Amino acid sequence: MADDRSTPPPLPVPLGVPVADSHTHLDMQSGTPAESLAKAASVGVTTVVQVGCDVAGSRWAAELAAEFEQVHAAVALHPNEAPRLVLGDPDGWSGQQRAPGGSPALEAALAEIDRLAALPQVLAVGETGLDYFRTGPEGVDIQKESFRRHIEIAKRHGKALVIHDREAHQDVIDVLLAEGAPERTVFHCYSGDAEMAKVCAEHGWYLSFAGPVTFKANQPLRDALLATPLDRVLIETDAPFLTPHPYRGRPNAPYLIPVTLRSMAATLGLSDDGLATAIAANTARAFGY
Repeated sequence: MADDRSTPPPLPVPLGVPVADSHTHLDMQSGTPAESLAKAASVGVTTVVQVGCDVAGSRWAAELAAEFEQVHAAVALHPNEAPRLVLGDPDGWSGQQRAPGGSPALEAALAEIDRLAALPQVLAVGETGLDYFRTGPEGVDIQKESFRRHIEIAKRHGKALVIHDREAHQDVIDVLLAEGAPERTVFHCYSGDAEMAKVCAEHGWYLSFAGPVTFKANQPLRDALLATPLDRVLIETDAPFLTPHPYRGRPNAPYLIPVTLRSMAATLGLSDDGLATAIAANTARAFGY
């Protein structure tokens, strides 16, 4: 009988060395945050970075991180959120059908992200960056302006920067280099090739790999993992999205990190414990905890 796409995958064998999920969206997952965190901890995923994509989600992330010691927050306007604040959201992609707010709407939202970024439980500004898949040409300049502003906020508050890069690789790198990337910059759900991974490594940026690195057709992404220095490798779920093989299409959650980690360890020719030890140290260093 075929798997029910709505059924959560089973618990994996626990990791021997605890690690962090460097990018998750608990507010989009079923169950309570406490339940999700307990389930993750039971398999060795003892820390998560809860990521905001708009003002409301960023406030929620900061509140959750204040409540749970094992949660750190990242706050930002997603690249697709910025144009919708300015131009409106007639298709309701964000779950809100909003009228155009113009520049004042973007300014007000950025001011709130700036305020949240100052909080001690907020360790990162993100996810920000560029997304040319969902936003059309009319939104590119707005995305770039929002991205530049997030870079400035991250540097001013001494926080890590978490990058969303979808079909915009070179432009993301160009903006980072033009503005001056923060000391700690993380490419969330890395999707570039091995050559781009080498460029990122030259600048000391961290690359976080998610479920797609386990997909059979994604050998170029595994090549990028192989090209990444071990001290710059992170791991994430981006849950509830991007569930790793063999559970692709079913609900993702932080407790599935061991599935992706074991696949990555096999690609790298490392033991599970060896890769987990490196990732745990890298994540703490990248986010400053």
